[in-house]
Amino acid sequence: MTWYLYILQCQDASLYTGITLNVEQRLAHHAAGRGSQYVRSHGLAKLAHLERHKTKSAALRRELKIKSWPRRKKLALINGHS
Repeated sequence: MTWYLYILQCQDASLYTGITLNVEQRLAHHAAGRGSQYVRSHGLAKLAHLERHKTKSAALRRELKIKSWPRRKKLALINGHS
């Protein structure tokens, strides 16, 4: 089973990182206001980054790592410089 790590850019240019099994369904939930409270309050703008992982634990480890990064490092990843 493939797990996905994703980074969303919100309408206020903030970034949200999460994991899911189904990217299309999760994005639809975020867009409909049924996703995270953070994205509901900041507004979904676009999917900025997507990675595939073989296991949930690998995706979770990567999510925690990215969430610990400063914004500039996340932007470098999104822009392909990391």
